[in-house]
Amino acid sequence: MSRPLRLEFPESLHHVSSRGNARQDIFRDDTDRELFVALLGTCVKRFDWTVTAYVLMSNHVHLVIQLTSETLSRGMKWLNGKYAQAFNRRHRRGGHLFQGRPDMRLVTSCSIR
Repeated sequence: MSRPLRLEFPESLHHVSSRGNARQDIFRDDTDRELFVALLGTCVKRFDWTVTAYVLMSNHVHLVIQLTSETLSRGMKWLNGKYAQAFNRRHRRGGHLFQGRPDMRLVTSCSIR
């Protein structure tokens, strides 16, 4: 059975989360966090995103991204792939860093309760 298509369109706002494989840490220290943020900055320019919020937890990351075109899936593939390569090289490890595809949800309303 095929996966459902990701709903992406210009000006859409998305909540994206990526979790470490087997819930393992994807950030071991501040250098890892700085590397991820630097790659995120490159990704923002490359895919023309606006990141309105982000949170880096030890074993996962949350991003709120506004698109100008249909680039979310390609951009997250690039970001997670580049970060995983750098993380694995830096920590002399191999294998998957992230658990499956990122969870991408269209934000349909914003409210504080």
